Amino acid sequence: MLCSTRPMVIGSIALLLSWLSLTAMAAESPELIESYKPAEPPKALTVEANQLMPEQLKPEPLEPAQRLPGIQLAGSLEADRPISEYLVSEKFDGVRGRWTGERMLTRSGQVIRLPAWFTKGFPTEPLDGELWIARQQFEAISALVRDKDADPERWRAVQFMVFDYPTIDSPFAERYALAVKRYANLSPFLQIIPQWRIQDSQALNAALDEWVAQGAEGLMLHHQAAHYHAGRNGDLVKLKRYQDAEAKVIAYFEGKGKYRGMMGALEVETNEGIRFKLGTGFSDEQRQHPPAIGSTVTYKYYGLTHNGVPRFASFMRVREPL
Repeated sequence: MLCSTRPMVIGSIALLLSWLSLTAMAAESPELIESYKPAEPPKALTVEANQLMPEQLKPEPLEPAQRLPGIQLAGSLEADRPISEYLVSEKFDGVRGRWTGERMLTRSGQVIRLPAWFTKGFPTEPLDGELWIARQQFEAISALVRDKDADPERWRAVQFMVFDYPTIDSPFAERYALAVKRYANLSPFLQIIPQWRIQDSQALNAALDEWVAQGAEGLMLHHQAAHYHAGRNGDLVKLKRYQDAEAKVIAYFEGKGKYRGMMGALEVETNEGIRFKLGTGFSDEQRQHPPAIGSTVTYKYYGLTHNGVPRFASFMRVREPL
């Protein structure tokens, strides 16, 4: 993890930084990125708080329902450029939502059934984000998305947390500024995820610890000059105190002692063909009704052994085919 051996000292960070190192942003333009405020994580970004965007970032209106590009995924666990070049945001543990301009899709392209009132006022342009209820409520939002007969009122607890504007062929800092300008106040169910800057790795490590202590899953770093493209993007960094990955269930091992008669551990296999036991992180109910053979589970771990086996792997959840 980034600079784990350096002192954990929060750097002095100005309230609003006076520059964006993109040539498209004029030096005299108002800053659109919030500074780091660890004591009170921002809930929503408003145009009033960030001023209006420069004139050169005001393109002509887009045509309705533009084609949604392929899905972009975080491609790195470590920043390889100066931290000050990244925009930083909370990592929201929700269900990936892809708004096409007309309907919401899952990561795999399945339609999510939303009440008409939920998407009222949503834009006709595609947006990328997370359907999210609250911190540590992944299971609740996952169950709601899968429930085709869910009470529509349950969706009032949900927000579509937007982290990108995929059809704009501009650097990320400009895409973010444009999303704030256009969509920050459209709907109570649509929020543009706040982005801010952190000066260096020491401050970033301290910020990560503080946000995790408040219940956040981690932080996301997006390089200010990165363009949106399908597949893994090395300019998009997923920063957590642990790593997570997925593996296929291939066998069960019976439990011992108080777990006798239940599942004691799973044997799983990664995409790279590495097999290992996954024996912690399960509830008693999950041990009585373990994930099906052939299903995919998500686990967390803390680095790899010299043989490529995840260290201290622990079960997190079954990955549902969304």
